Amino acid sequence: MTRIAVVGSINMDLVTVSARFPAPGETLLGERFLSVPGGKGANQAVAAARLGAEVTLVGALGDDSLGTQLRDGLHDEGIDTTHVARLDDCASGTASISVAGGENQIVVVPAANARVTPAQVEAAHAAIGAADVVLVQMEIPLETVEATLRLGQRLQVPVILNPAPAQPLPLAWLKLARYVTPNQLELATLLGADPAEDFRALMRHAPCPVVLTRGAEGAWYREQGEPVHQPGFSVEAVDSTGAGDTFNAALAVFLHEGLPVAVRKACAAAALAVTRLGARSGMPSKDELDRQLTRSSA
Repeated sequence: MTRIAVVGSINMDLVTVSARFPAPGETLLGERFLSVPGGKGANQAVAAARLGAEVTLVGALGDDSLGTQLRDGLHDEGIDTTHVARLDDCASGTASISVAGGENQIVVVPAANARVTPAQVEAAHAAIGAADVVLVQMEIPLETVEATLRLGQRLQVPVILNPAPAQPLPLAWLKLARYVTPNQLELATLLGADPAEDFRALMRHAPCPVVLTRGAEGAWYREQGEPVHQPGFSVEAVDSTGAGDTFNAALAVFLHEGLPVAVRKACAAAALAVTRLGARSGMPSKDELDRQLTRSSA
């Protein structure tokens, strides 16, 4: 069983669905509302667990009712929450998500996620050292992202950095990552480049191997030489929320099979993730992923 350690955010997603996005200042009647567990760290942990990995999550929750719901949901997915702190006098993180036409707009309030510390990462060094792959995102303090990258290097555990939400990072940090997994805008932001520049040129300029996601087009990856394209899988998109998290989780879970195989499986898993409403409802099990791959090979 692949062992994955995830350092990242835990949110409750507050989702509204409408036929279109409202214009600035407009009040629009929606079609549906639901609250679902989310956060990039927790989402990647859940996706990895459903794909058969043994998962440990490092993060923080408020000492509130949302925190209790979120912790219980992680337990139900079989995720080790030993290193998920419960913080007094602090709310749990939330994300307000608007969905229309298969696309989404998201506003995140970090709350407890802003208090995930380097010391907490260091305290989890045994779990991180025992992992086959570590996943970290950027909905937690940057100093904690750096601490995760440096601990992974010290313990010789590969770290996948999913640089979302996008912001510039020191190139020295990027060199610590085994892979960086941005979309085109995120990669340009990381490198301080023009987003209109050809993404393959940006991949060549990166100081570390890059796996670049391109939505329905699939993904491109580069370790050395020229970027390689992995086509996407054709599905009927309902909600793209959580697709990137599913991609990253699958990449980590199957990385031991080699990068080309892992990227193909990650694209297939992400395609399944967009076929249902909500960040986690479409995250596939390993059996569902295997069936998708078999259908695509037939």
